[in-house]
Amino acid sequence: MSSLFELEQKVLVYNPSADIAFLRKAYNFAENAHRGQKRISGEDYIVHPLAISIILAELQLDLQTVAAGLLHDVVEDTGITLTDIESNFGPEVANMVDGVTKLGKLQFQNKEERQAENLRKMFLAMAKDIRVILIKLADRLHNLRTLQFQSERKQKEVAEETLMFFAPLAHRLGIYKIKWELEDLSFRYKEPEQYQRMKVQIAKSRVKREEHIQEVIKELGEKLAAVNIKTEIQGRPKNLYSIYQKMMEQQKELKDIFDVQAVRVLVSTVKDCYGALGIAHTLWKPIPGRFKDYIAMPKSNMYQSLHTTVIGPQGEPVEIQIRTWEMHKVAEYGIAAHWRYKEGGRGEGDFDKKLAWLRQMMDFQHDARDAQEFMENLKIDLFSHSVFVFTPKGDVMELPAGTTPIDFAYRIHTDVGHRTVGAKINGRIVPLDYKLKNGNIIEIITSKASNGPSRDWLNIVKTSQAKNRIRQWFKKERRDENIARGRDALEREARKQGLELELVRGEKFQEYAKRVNQSSVEDLYATIGDGQMIPSQIIAKLREEYRAEKERRPLAEEMMKKAEAKAAEWGKPTQGIRVKGIDNLLIRLPHCCNPVPGDPIVGYITRGRGVSIHRGDCVNIQPIQREEPERVVEVAWDKDFQSPFQVKLEITGLDRAGFLNDVLNVLLDLKINASWVNARSRKDQMSLVELALQVRNTEQLEYLMNKIKKVKDVYGVRRVSTG
Repeated sequence: MSSLFELEQKVLVYNPSADIAFLRKAYNFAENAHRGQKRISGEDYIVHPLAISIILAELQLDLQTVAAGLLHDVVEDTGITLTDIESNFGPEVANMVDGVTKLGKLQFQNKEERQAENLRKMFLAMAKDIRVILIKLADRLHNLRTLQFQSERKQKEVAEETLMFFAPLAHRLGIYKIKWELEDLSFRYKEPEQYQRMKVQIAKSRVKREEHIQEVIKELGEKLAAVNIKTEIQGRPKNLYSIYQKMMEQQKELKDIFDVQAVRVLVSTVKDCYGALGIAHTLWKPIPGRFKDYIAMPKSNMYQSLHTTVIGPQGEPVEIQIRTWEMHKVAEYGIAAHWRYKEGGRGEGDFDKKLAWLRQMMDFQHDARDAQEFMENLKIDLFSHSVFVFTPKGDVMELPAGTTPIDFAYRIHTDVGHRTVGAKINGRIVPLDYKLKNGNIIEIITSKASNGPSRDWLNIVKTSQAKNRIRQWFKKERRDENIARGRDALEREARKQGLELELVRGEKFQEYAKRVNQSSVEDLYATIGDGQMIPSQIIAKLREEYRAEKERRPLAEEMMKKAEAKAAEWGKPTQGIRVKGIDNLLIRLPHCCNPVPGDPIVGYITRGRGVSIHRGDCVNIQPIQREEPERVVEVAWDKDFQSPFQVKLEITGLDRAGFLNDVLNVLLDLKINASWVNARSRKDQMSLVELALQVRNTEQLEYLMNKIKKVKDVYGVRRVSTG
């Protein structure tokens, strides 16, 4: 079993001046918080965060990350708050714990919409601090190491999730040390029979294979020593899952896969890498097409090495990998190997460049129209194989496999993509749907007279960047037309219903546009013009508001005076709430009723936790009003507060394919965030969808509920409480 002493020793190996007292403080804090909690295995819960921190220490991460690993579950699973973490361990550790806590409920339940939303959260957390995902990967690795205590169904579920997402992500971050173990453990539980069969077969041929490898190591080592190249040569068995994948891809039996073990050559300099390659090629014949130079053209995950396959001394193929010690460290630890450089302030710009792909990918994914498109884009941009191509000037560019010259053009610049009329590959003109290959030299032919992209390009391009840029071009091109059409349609409807035209042109209409999630009147006109909003409904709503305002107008002056007098009695706002006659009180918005601006609210002075704010009809506040009226205070919404509030909805409808997707598309169109979604089928062929949403006020909530009611097969939408 892991111990605090083991963790301390691992940290001191790479950081002899580490503040061990800080680490012990984090351990003791976590142990106290989790005291009494057990894992399924029956072990004390502290075993899990301790094991995660040891994995992080093996990646040689900074002390704050290791401490965050110890504390990663205390906010989610105990009564500890982020404020407690920050006051004891600082904001850096608190922010990492917060990031991991938000990912704590990451689940894949074959619901694409939920999966996509979870992945968006994951990448947002990564973009803020990459260490959050390193903690999450360590968490997943330890869960796999202890997966034998779970049910068979759960084992397969976790294994599939890992192979689909976490292992490819470890690969993208270059952390092969983690990736290989994630893959093999997942393979063990997903395909247990195949795993055991391969393990036995490889064990049977190990002696012969190792003899072959040792012979290669001996001959190559002697030749390198003769030319004064200092080296360390190792035999490296490939992980079972990568061998299994090769068998599946090439439709071969294990006996036909020769490179199940590779020879790794570690040298001091790049010059020695190429020198060692030359020696290997003079000793044994290289196999054509099996040489890859990842030193001149590093992978996007920072991996650098020379790969070659030769016919070895016994006439069998053997793969040889040649790299420097520094390259080897990066190959094992990936982005984690660079963290200490960033921490020390050295190589800051270089570190940020290595993470540019993540921020760029988030930009590309932002405009995905729905969950399905987001997932498809993610598979292409993050998890697909790559091709390395050249610009006419010789610059190397990495693109996902299967991409086209149009993708290449948009990767250079948006304007280059828009003006593309043709392409040349290695000096020869090719069609725009040509699939790029490794080593292609690409020249894009552009014309200022171009009319812009073709709609057919959306069916040709592969990268989300190119798709988004093409869509944005068409959206912009049609915008003026849609604005004019929408304005005309709205004004026609206003005349028809006898409403003053000024109400669909002036400041009041600007306010209305913002209330329905449009940043400007022009955006609202454009939305009407392309059919997303109906003019008659807008005018009906405006007429209702105008009529109510006219009725209130004679009393406006008197009400203003009363409001000014009343405002003087109220305390300063906190979290959007004013308490009558009191300032600077802690405000809590409980989840039992989730009040939002516009709801009638009541305040209740709790014991030691400030004022708890409830809706007037909340079942939890009613007995307090009867039994402890002296603790009930008058509260009101601050009209200038703009932050969103959580509200829960329950939607019932016909249990059919695509029902949840149609509901979530309404949220996507209105740019409303769902922090939690739960959908289930009932025995009466009905579907029940529960949502936790972020809304600004009751008006926005009412508008959203009306939109959801119009979704096909929706029978009812209601706001719910948990109390």
